[in-house]
Amino acid sequence: MTKENRLQKQLNFIVEIDKLKKVYRQTFLTDGSRKENDAEHSWHLALMGILLSEHALHKDLNILRVLKMVLIHDVVEIDAGDTYCYAPERLNTENFVREQKAAKRLFALLPTDQAREFMDLWTEFEQRQTPEARFAAALDRLQPLLHNYITKGKSWQEHGITNEQVLNRNKYIGEGSALLWNYAREMIQKAVEKGYLQKG
Repeated sequence: MTKENRLQKQLNFIVEIDKLKKVYRQTFLTDGSRKENDAEHSWHLALMGILLSEHALHKDLNILRVLKMVLIHDVVEIDAGDTYCYAPERLNTENFVREQKAAKRLFALLPTDQAREFMDLWTEFEQRQTPEARFAAALDRLQPLLHNYITKGKSWQEHGITNEQVLNRNKYIGEGSALLWNYAREMIQKAVEKGYLQKG
């Protein structure tokens, strides 16, 4: 492949992923004015990864790998759409198959070596087997939790979410950082006490 062809493939992918800015999540911005899009979410996670990596369980974390994961993990939603994190269908096989199909199509736009790397990173994030994937997943759960708390449970209340659901969904934060999980649990408890989150 010539350098020109390689560049064209990379630019085609860059143009395609601009569509991520139009995929809206259920998480509100911290001012409550609107829901965030996937591109904003990914940027926020990347900055969190840089700032909070000192709190990761594993101290030899490859932070560049974490950043790559948080920046590409939701790219699949260009094709698959956003599935609300508390929706029952999020856990079913059909949802994963749809996202995997999207990953294959989107990453195939890249030169072969980069397509393989991105597919491997996406799979690693989904499987949460490495310290980097666990920390990236912890950030992915902490960010909407923080937004929900700051907006007084706006999204939780919109969907009738309970503290049990929030605890169950976010317990994986502890796999990436004990300190962040302690903070998250305190936030969930305060959210119940303040009436932001239903007890159940």
